[in-house]
Amino acid sequence: MPRVLRIINRLNLGGPTFNAAYLSKYMAPEFETLLVSGMKDDAEESSEFIVKNLDLHPVYIPEMYRELHPLRDTKSYYKLRKLIAEFKPDIVHTHAAKAGAVGRLAAAHSGVKAIVHTFHGHVFHSYFSPAKTRVFLEIERYLAKRTTKIITLSEIQQQELTEKYKIAPLGKFEIIPLGFDLKKFEENQLEKRNKFRTEYNLDDDEIAIGIVGRLVPIKNHELFLKALKLVSERTTKKVRAFIIGDGEERVKIEQLAKSLGLSFDNENLKEKNILTFTSWIKEIDVSNAGMDIIALTSNNEGTPVSLIEAQASGKPIVSTNVGGIENIVLENETALLSSVGNEKAFAENLLRLIENDEMRFNFSKKGSDYVRNKFSYQRLCADMEKLYYSLL
Repeated sequence: MPRVLRIINRLNLGGPTFNAAYLSKYMAPEFETLLVSGMKDDAEESSEFIVKNLDLHPVYIPEMYRELHPLRDTKSYYKLRKLIAEFKPDIVHTHAAKAGAVGRLAAAHSGVKAIVHTFHGHVFHSYFSPAKTRVFLEIERYLAKRTTKIITLSEIQQQELTEKYKIAPLGKFEIIPLGFDLKKFEENQLEKRNKFRTEYNLDDDEIAIGIVGRLVPIKNHELFLKALKLVSERTTKKVRAFIIGDGEERVKIEQLAKSLGLSFDNENLKEKNILTFTSWIKEIDVSNAGMDIIALTSNNEGTPVSLIEAQASGKPIVSTNVGGIENIVLENETALLSSVGNEKAFAENLLRLIENDEMRFNFSKKGSDYVRNKFSYQRLCADMEKLYYSLL
């Protein structure tokens, strides 16, 4: 039985955790997997419940955090080398940047036969200064030479990494989209919708718009608030918006809402404000059911899980057109897309869906049908099994 050492940055809410967890759980018994994780930041919500629900027991590296730290990263490297020596994996598969850097070096220096890395996104624009970005590019190019296969989640992401950023030649890449257990987003929709809308005092005739994700600069909630302001001045419908998530930008976003004249409340207050900050919601299937539209305003994305889950829940999408988003939605059929930073175009798209009941209905039906097979965990595991055996 081949052995896989799977290393992930940290167990925070998002696509990488689901990806690593489903592969660890459902590729058994053909592959024996040891899941290794770093530590999440204090401002992030834990996704440890995901691995616990799958009866997985990760090994944690206490020194491995997202941020660069030479001393901690060196300790992480040696702990991973010790794990490799004990577990003797046939494949080391790393997920996301920090795990990819420390894990691939440890695997290469330990003589592991096959080293695989998944780019769940990248930090090559909109994150850091040009000088810092160049450093990260050179690091990734160096690591790519020590990697047997690099996995991207979409065609656009692969094109960026090969043609624009020249991380490695095309032949070193494989496209394997994310996969999820999407049943819970399709089941008991009416019951879940009533639960959420009762909890947040939403009337039947109010259009609920949700944006899901960390409150960090790259997610660009400023665009969402400015578009919401424009929509509120023009719509004929009653509209409520929900910011689902938390993070370092929370206070700044609240201050912007106040300056724009958008009345807001926090978490579960029974007020009829246009905007509600819910903080993190673990039962995202319930909050999705309660929504009428799901939004995303990021400056950079890999494959945003919130948009796959939105379509599985039968919710139309308004999003910026970044990263691999074009590969996970059907433009003008399940989602309306606009360029980064164009608040007028984003607001126009929101307004179109708010005002047009028939468009929302058509987008909803098309979305659930589209993602059901394309993003199942069964397809993910089958694709990865084929790749692993080809490497071995």
